[in-house]
Formats: sequence, structure tokens, C-alpha cells
Amino acid sequence: MTAGGSGVAKNSVRGKGTEGGVRNPRDLGWDDSLYESGGDGDENTSRRRTRRSSGRGAKGGGSGPRSSRQRGSGSRRGGRGARKNSKLRILKWGAAVLSLLILGTAAAGYLYYEHLNGKLKKDDLTLGKKMPDHKPNADGQTPLNILLIGSDARDSKANQKLGGAKETFGSKPLADVQMLLHLSADRSNISLISMPRDTMLTIPECEDKDGEKYPELRFAQTNTSLGRGGPGCTVATWNHLTGITIDHFMMIDFAGVVSMADAIGGVPVCVEQNIRSRTRTGEGSGLTLRKGTTPVKGEQALQWLRTRYGFGDGSDLFRARAQQMYMNSMVRELRKNAKLTDPNKLRKLAEAAIEALTVDKGIDSVKKLLDIGNSLKSVPTGRITATTIPTRYSERPGFRAKVEPLPGDAEALFEMVREDIPLDGRGSKTPKKKPSPPAVSQDPAAAPGEIAVRVQNGTDGDGMGAERGRASTVAGLLGGKGFTQAVADSSRNPQKKTVVRYNGSELEGDAQAVAKALGIPVSAVKESDRTDSITLIVGADWRQGDTFPKPKPKSTKAPSSANPLAGDDEDACMPVQEGFTW
Repeated sequence: MTAGGSGVAKNSVRGKGTEGGVRNPRDLGWDDSLYESGGDGDENTSRRRTRRSSGRGAKGGGSGPRSSRQRGSGSRRGGRGARKNSKLRILKWGAAVLSLLILGTAAAGYLYYEHLNGKLKKDDLTLGKKMPDHKPNADGQTPLNILLIGSDARDSKANQKLGGAKETFGSKPLADVQMLLHLSADRSNISLISMPRDTMLTIPECEDKDGEKYPELRFAQTNTSLGRGGPGCTVATWNHLTGITIDHFMMIDFAGVVSMADAIGGVPVCVEQNIRSRTRTGEGSGLTLRKGTTPVKGEQALQWLRTRYGFGDGSDLFRARAQQMYMNSMVRELRKNAKLTDPNKLRKLAEAAIEALTVDKGIDSVKKLLDIGNSLKSVPTGRITATTIPTRYSERPGFRAKVEPLPGDAEALFEMVREDIPLDGRGSKTPKKKPSPPAVSQDPAAAPGEIAVRVQNGTDGDGMGAERGRASTVAGLLGGKGFTQAVADSSRNPQKKTVVRYNGSELEGDAQAVAKALGIPVSAVKESDRTDSITLIVGADWRQGDTFPKPKPKSTKAPSSANPLAGDDEDACMPVQEGFTW
């Protein structure tokens, strides 16, 4: 994806991104060196550099370290006769559907292996504010949203061996892979949204189980959220950015990815040219593949999922694309039901996956994992749509190698998920009944010059940084329309949408007059006890310009800038960056 979210670019020379995009792959940070004996040196330098910058909010263009990818398992002990056949059918479905979560396929299917329950690690769902409940549809159904997290933790010998970078052992983990899975309320389709780990946004205040508080960060790199108390802070960050209610999270580490790939016997992946992910200074995953399709497993699968140098323009955006291709391919392999029929292999896979898996406390048993799998199993691969949050390269000094959610397109994508609209454009065409417009106040408005208005900047209400100077700009617009008592207020008041608040029915007409003068819809005028006069809060929907933007029609298909990828697209193939072919 290029700056401005206009799609995925094809190639760039080594060490230089596409025009206006990545200047140098190393600018994006992250230690990609894997599996080489004695190969930690160069990568350690990168890791130290990015770790320091991440801790300072990534000032200077540094980035959080490495990425993993969630993979897992599902299994069930085979019985005898009819019982065995019945269990194998459940086993196959468990493996197929939970592969969609890139986590424990074996863990879900192996329902009766009770001692796994004791090994299942659990944590708080959210460490931020309480999320609102789902609103059921007309049939009383509700969607299911699961945040999938890939941790780069070096907290075990297996993960340390796979991750490398000895100086990071025991340090705070990073959420280098983040993907939201949305199962529609009617269980007909699945939407997936990846967030690049270099995304800059607001991380809300989080409080861990020991009572330690992590203050809000207004402009920070998304993958650092995991180190602020645990996966519950990553969940809180997603909810703050998207407004989407998240029901569960599932987090997996390096070892889980390798176990999953080994168990299914390889996942087919495709590259447009021969590729070797290694720079002249030794950076890169080391992935080496020939042109065309190759099944990868074990550590080679992990290399694929962690590769940035060599894919597309060498950015994290292309890495997210490769991860989506891998996931879709894995689902297709598992649904063939040809490889996971060995109960002993599934038992081993279940053990490995549970060791690598952490879930929220709402999933406190292997049986509940299977229940989630049963909710997913009927969705055909053609109704699975993988996307990436539309982004643009940041224009802020010191952050130009980072990305920010693309205004407009990112919110349109989030709104579709919030309103349970399929990303593949195959939703219902029946228009919903429009609500009646709000009544115009019968209270006559005073003359503009007599109306006192406070204007506040709430443009960071969408989880992105605030647009500087908006309160002063809009107060000036009101002044030019005769509202001479309009003043800018320095109070910070984040709002997704612009709102005009008033206190008391005697001010309703005045508040509506303020909205009308700026072209703000009357529906945005709200009575509130949080103000003692009239307060105009400029929301994230009006970040720029002197004219309030007209509402766009609701999206019925994922924006092209989200690079949608269908789950049944077997022709998907990764472009290779110039200078990384052989």
C-alpha cells in the first residue's frame, strides 16, 4: 500500500521505498534475522535501536521490533468404531475452523484431553474502559469479534531460539501481529482486518492486574501496547481506535506458529520471482524460495510470516499482505481434511499449541475454544475477506517512515464492521428505514453576536493524533459569520464526530443556530449536563477545511485502499522487491 492508501506498490530498489513511502527498509526497524548461527550481531544493533525509540514513542523513525504470527492447533483423541469416526469428524472441523484464528486448531478439536485446560493461559480481556455490549439484529443475533495477537516474547527457550536477539530476552513483548476477526451475526461471512505494527495512534490509559497504571499515549506505535500490562491493553487500543466491541482475544508466540505449520504438513505460498530475504548488512528473515508456489512449514513458515525485506517495497504493509495470504492458504489446506487425521499427531499439536496460547478469561476451557470453532465452521472460504487498515505515511517530523490510519477510508472500514456489513459487497440490498430527522427547536435563537460559544479540538477522537489549531480555526469561522463571542478553548475533548452541546432548553435554539451557520446537521446538537453554556467540539470527522464535510453514503464494500483479499483466491502471489532476487 502506498502513501495515501491508494493500493499496493510493486517494487522498489534495495534500501529505498516507493516514491513518498519507505525511504529505507531499516527505517521501519524490527529485527528480521532468524535461525543463523552467529547472526545476531547486526540484528541486535537494529533491535536495540528500535527498542530505544519505541520506548520514546518511536521518535526519530524507529520502530518496534519483530513480528510473529498467530498459529495454533485443534485435536481430539481417536476412539474405536463409530465413536472414532464421530470424533474424527469433530476433530477435522475443529482443525479447519480454528485455523481461521491462526491459533490452536488441535487445542479446540482435542476436547476430551482434559489436562490441557490446566495449561491454558488466561488474562484480562481489556485493561482500558469497559466496552459497550453488542446490539442484536432483528433476529436477535449478535456478531463475534476476536482480536488475534502475535507476540514477539522471548520468554521460553523455544521462543528465544526462534526469535534470536539475546539482549531482548525477558524484555517487554511487542504485539507485532494484530488481526481482528469479525464473524457476522448471521454466521454467513468473516471479515479480517490487519493492523500494521508501525501504525501510530492513541494508546489509552491501561491498568494491569497489579494496579499499575500506564498513562495514555497520544501518538505511539501500536505494537508497544502489549507491554503496557498485557494483551488487554492491545484490546483497549483497538476499541479506542475503531469503536468495535471485542469479545475475545487469542495470543500466540513463535513456537505456536512452527507447531501449526509442521502439523498440517506445509502451507502453499507463492512468490512472483525467486526471493532471498537478506540485505548486504545481514538483515532479513533469510527466507529463500523459488518463483512460483512452494509449501512451507516449520521455521520456514515463520520466516515467511516475518519477512519484510524482499516483499513489495520492503514495508510492513507488504508483510501484512503475506500473512493474510498464508492464513487463507492454511484454511484451504485444513478444509481439505487430508492431513490432520492422525490422533497422535493431533495430540502433540494440541500440547504445543496450548503451551503457546494465551486467551481472555471468557475462554476458560478447551471446550469453549471448540464452541468458537463450531460458530465459524459453516463460513465458506469465498466469504472470508482479509483486509489491512487503510493507511498513509505520516507527515510528522521524526515519524515519516511510520503510518497513520487514512482518514475517511479507515473509518469507513471500521463502520462496516461495527454495523456488521460484509466486506465482500455481498450484503443485503434492502435499505434500512431512515430515522426521522430531529425537530427544529421552537425556541427562537438570539442574534449571533449575543451567543457565547466555546470551541474545543476533539479531532483525536478516532484514535489518531489531534489536528493542531482546529479549535482556533473553527472559532474564527464562527467569528466571520457574526458569532463574535466564539472563543477557542484549549481543553482536550476527543470526539469521533463533531457535536454542539448545550445546557438547558433555553439554549437549544442558539445551539442549533451555531450548527446551521457552519453546515453541521441538527442531529449533532445535543443537550448535555457536561457544559454550562454552548460548546462546539470539532470531531475527527472534520479534521481539515473550512466547510463541514457532507456525509458520505454508507460503504457496502471494503474500500480498495484496504487491499481486500478473498479467502478462496488461490492465484494470490507476493511481488518481490528489486535487489532481493537470485
